Amino acid sequence: MARHTYQTGIIGNCAYLAHINKNTNVDWLCWPKFDSTFIFGGLLDKNKGGEFSILPEGEFTSRQYYLENTNILVTEITLATGGKYRVTDFAPRFYNYQRYYKPLMLIRKIEALDGSPRIRVKCTPVSEYGSTKLDVNRGSNHIQYIGAAERIRLTTNIPVSYVFDEQFFVLNECKYLVMTYGEPLEAPLVSTADHFLFETTRYWQTWIKHSSIATFYQPYVIRSALALKIHQFEDTGAIIAASTTSLPEHPGSGRNWDYRFCWLRDTYYVLTSLNHIGHFEEMEKYFGYITDISVSEDFRYQPLYSITGKSQLIEHVLDDLDGYQGNKPVRIGNQAYEHIQNDIYGQVMISLLPLYTDHRFIFSERKDSARWIGFVLNKIEKTIDEKDAGIWEFRNTANIHCYSNLFQWAGACAAEKMARTIANKPLIRRAISLKRRAAKHIESCYDPERRVYTNSAGSPNLDASTLQLIMMNYLNPASKKAKDHLIALEKELKTGNGLFYRYLYKDDFGKPKSTFLICAFWYVEALATVGRVDDAVKEFENLLQYANHLLLFSEDVDETDGSQWGNFPQAYSHVGLMNAAYRIAMKLDRPIFL
Repeated sequence: MARHTYQTGIIGNCAYLAHINKNTNVDWLCWPKFDSTFIFGGLLDKNKGGEFSILPEGEFTSRQYYLENTNILVTEITLATGGKYRVTDFAPRFYNYQRYYKPLMLIRKIEALDGSPRIRVKCTPVSEYGSTKLDVNRGSNHIQYIGAAERIRLTTNIPVSYVFDEQFFVLNECKYLVMTYGEPLEAPLVSTADHFLFETTRYWQTWIKHSSIATFYQPYVIRSALALKIHQFEDTGAIIAASTTSLPEHPGSGRNWDYRFCWLRDTYYVLTSLNHIGHFEEMEKYFGYITDISVSEDFRYQPLYSITGKSQLIEHVLDDLDGYQGNKPVRIGNQAYEHIQNDIYGQVMISLLPLYTDHRFIFSERKDSARWIGFVLNKIEKTIDEKDAGIWEFRNTANIHCYSNLFQWAGACAAEKMARTIANKPLIRRAISLKRRAAKHIESCYDPERRVYTNSAGSPNLDASTLQLIMMNYLNPASKKAKDHLIALEKELKTGNGLFYRYLYKDDFGKPKSTFLICAFWYVEALATVGRVDDAVKEFENLLQYANHLLLFSEDVDETDGSQWGNFPQAYSHVGLMNAAYRIAMKLDRPIFL
């Protein structure tokens, strides 16, 4: 059976994300925000998802790649009968008038490379997740689609009749397609599109030049950093887990979730990776996002919020959509927002620690620091003895989870450091007390006979999340206890081909059938941390084979054939790669270029 990989690349500008298939189709595009209805949703339904393709007559082969160090995607189509053309897709992003220009605009540039290929443009956007077909109005040099929340316009120098009638034509000069949402393009088409392409290329390449990335597998880290960057919704600072919904963790599993939201728990790992490559603006934007949530929540934080900070993410099923390769259900919203996950208070605290301990930030700019630190400490104190759903969001069970208390411990450690920075002795004493309480819960998960920490108090089950005991320095990485813990986890959860399961016990949906990629990168990071650097390099190199043709990684990987599954690309898989590469580079003492 052939290995399944996702045949799309992503483009984006921190206002929206789109997936472009190797067959040139826009397989996924949500407007006006990451979590809005899709305008193109062929990923989930070939018939109801609409289409935006640029295809030739007859058979063809395809090659897809990014312009170096950018989020600009190129698809080259070679006809079986001769002839070749190139489609360049991008979302404009550059600095203009002292702010970033990031319109809801998709630009497609079509160039003949060999011969005079005959091509056809199909453009049929939809709304309301495919349930609403749009009215099509023909203009002199554009087509307007009406029926969505805002008007969608396609401006082009292709004869409008050819696009309107989906007619083949000879590509004998450079053609452009500019799709806009709300505001139409009121500027010269060709010169504007080329200018935007030049400026967007320069923006992304400059962004990478200003990154501190070690030489250890640098191309993979660069691609991961570029992918991660466009998962941040710049308007509010939120960072989403993935741009897609309902791509199954495994065929027929029913584990099809909407990931277009911001998980507070995972943002710590994202910020750590951004900190490693020296990008602080993203960290400060997230600080604003989390502060807005903090002051609006009296007691509990939810595990996840919308990109605008909304708390109600009611989950419902769209029965009329086929699902990815026929995998139902298609879910919109995520019921996990109702869960109790007590690690998130500590996650929030440590996410913001660099703003108080890194002198590249100006500490005096942090307003009401004592009040804010105390506010989060109150949440840790009120929840530290509670059972919760844990990191993997179990829907019908609650326990004293090792991972949850690890991050409450880490949050208290961070609060202590922050309190020392602002010289607040009462906060220091509170933080130290909470550290001790959290540590007692963590130790209740230790199995001395097997020399391993289990997933929760009184449970025999092992869980990859407890790898973080080592990376968070709860366990001294040089200690025998840390090394024994790592050996026990790899013995039970690591597969023969270097992948890693989250856990192997039954949950609400049965026993997991696919491995979780970020856990494999955590494993690599743990190996490096305890000093098994050669093993870390070997395992890291092995994981690179699980990328698609554009070095993009999914959430899950099938152990048996290495197939990609789960929402794609998964921001946290790329974060895992970046953090593992950084940890290895530090051990190898590889140079970092600023």
